[in-house]
Amino acid sequence: MLENGDGIMTTYIDAVEDFRKSATAFMQHVDLLAQARDAYQQALTASAELRTVLDAGDESLRTLMTQLEQALNLHMATKPVLDRKKPEPIKVDTIKTNGESTAGVRAFP
Repeated sequence: MLENGDGIMTTYIDAVEDFRKSATAFMQHVDLLAQARDAYQQALTASAELRTVLDAGDESLRTLMTQLEQALNLHMATKPVLDRKKPEPIKVDTIKTNGESTAGVRAFP
């Protein structure tokens, strides 16, 4: 069993040495994990705040657009037909009286 013990002892010593090296290297970078976690939390918080602001802005825009559409519909429904477009003056052909010619412009009443 002593012969077998030397091999086990070598395996143990090698494993402990590998563990020490790996643990030491990991400990040198643990602060990066904490920094990454903090940055992740900040990003989530900012994202939630931004989403809230954008949602409120979208709702304000929708409300304003609805009000504009209602005002336009009300305005168009109460506006008289004659107010929409004024008649254009028309040119009348030359009128002759006593040998004289005159040109005139008349508008619809």
